[in-house]
Amino acid sequence: MTTESSALEARLGYGFSAEETLRRALSHRSWCAEHPGEESNERLEFLGDAILGLVVTDLVFREYPTLPEGELAKVRAAVVSAQTLAQVAVELDLGEHMLLGRGEELSGGRHKASILADAMEAVIGAVYLDAGWEIARGVVVGLLGDRIEEAAKGPGGRDFKTRLQELSVQVLDETPRYEVHDDGPDHAKEFHATVYLRGDARGIGHGSSKKQAEQEAAAQAWGWLQEQAAPFSLDVGTAGAESGVDERRGADA
Repeated sequence: MTTESSALEARLGYGFSAEETLRRALSHRSWCAEHPGEESNERLEFLGDAILGLVVTDLVFREYPTLPEGELAKVRAAVVSAQTLAQVAVELDLGEHMLLGRGEELSGGRHKASILADAMEAVIGAVYLDAGWEIARGVVVGLLGDRIEEAAKGPGGRDFKTRLQELSVQVLDETPRYEVHDDGPDHAKEFHATVYLRGDARGIGHGSSKKQAEQEAAAQAWGWLQEQAAPFSLDVGTAGAESGVDERRGADA
């Protein structure tokens, strides 16, 4: 095992039992064209693409049970995109380990996003061949776990007001209502926010600004509503009946 491959394996978090498998994952077709008998990484890329897609799909499905199908698809697409894979490859310094033909080398192939993304998929495929599903899954989660979590936050990031409103409309068919008051001197005001769902207070927040207080309240209410939304039912109680939601559901049944 070379020092170079050992360094790559350390960053990858996995040591190959068959070094030739890793070598094949790093062999670009331009290298193989100049070295008859060498196999390119294209087949491993094909395999790695499937492994990557399944790992990410399985993870987001299990970890985010309240995300609808459309949002799950967006998270997966963001994480398995060529841009994201190329970024991970750069972090691993994968380009420096690529086997490239002379023309590709001179044209800056070690820094091309398409080559890096394809090689990243090939390496994932190589890990799967070398060690099986569980190890390959662990490597993918180790490389992409933070990006999956970030993508799952959605466009609003930690904007819980946006997330609460979307979930409330989806589950309750209504938007949250906020009440905010402040106290203290002008130079040191404290804001207090309460968010209501179906007429009941479901989140309370405090902060040095109205926005901060509302976000804290929304985060609390969002956590409560997530629990109510699973598994696929919501005990709306008397408030729901008064709002007409129960009657509409009964009519639709």
